[in-house]
Amino acid sequence: MKNPILYRISQLIGFLLGARVFVALLLTFALYVSTFFLFNQEESLRNFVFDFKVHGIIFCTVLSIFAGGIINQFYDREKDQLTKPFRTRLQNFLKQKYFLYAYLTLNLFSLGIAYFISTRVFVFFLIYQFFMWFYSHKLSKILIINNLTFVGLTLYPFFGMMVYYHTFSVNVFLMAVFLFLILLIIDITKDFLTKNADKIFGYVTIPNYFGNSLAKKIVVFFFIILMLVSMLLINKTGIHTILNLYFAIGLFVTIFGIYLLLNAAKKTHFYLLNILRMWVFVGIIAMLLDGIIKKF
Repeated sequence: MKNPILYRISQLIGFLLGARVFVALLLTFALYVSTFFLFNQEESLRNFVFDFKVHGIIFCTVLSIFAGGIINQFYDREKDQLTKPFRTRLQNFLKQKYFLYAYLTLNLFSLGIAYFISTRVFVFFLIYQFFMWFYSHKLSKILIINNLTFVGLTLYPFFGMMVYYHTFSVNVFLMAVFLFLILLIIDITKDFLTKNADKIFGYVTIPNYFGNSLAKKIVVFFFIILMLVSMLLINKTGIHTILNLYFAIGLFVTIFGIYLLLNAAKKTHFYLLNILRMWVFVGIIAMLLDGIIKKF
């Protein structure tokens, strides 16, 4: 007989993993940090705290990301059984129909709040949710489009905040390019690890289509552009801030990343993937500390 408490806990963990809750929480943190310290540099902390429209937009983003994670795992379920067997086993404690109910509920709730904020915000999230579904349903299996769409959807809320605050500058543009490139490299590196499963289930990825050798050269090319963007960011103000120090150290991280990428062992790709993910998180912390020093 099943232990009802353990069974319910397993159901909860399975749902949290299916909804990519931990990824959503990280993106929420990144949104708050970038909104207050990068896009909204003129507003005081007090005004920002009581700006309920901004909190509403970020909350809609979180709900949409939860929903996007659910629909993505619904379409990727067969592949995940090979690449993420433990996660899939936990998700099997809940029937797929409950994930779909949650997907629809989260999206509708998000759109309801968005409509309450403004019609433009409603349209913004309607487009976001449509492309999240379309990515999982169709675009995730199309060569190059899959990587570009994934990165674009990740950055979409940040672009929305930039437009909301009318924050347009060379520095912000370069930082956006930096983040785009590092997320693109992360996504392609992930494709190296799931190459066999992708081939079985019809996902046309850069490593599958071009082969490992050429695919690695493509990623090295992106790494080189990433280094150039980092040097441009450093050159604008010099290494006088925590954020610029982050970009300077990032040059060495990039070189080490190229070394790991060119290594033939599969486990080095796993190390590279997690180092780059951690480096993105370090960048968020660097922006937070840099912003605190400048504002306070």
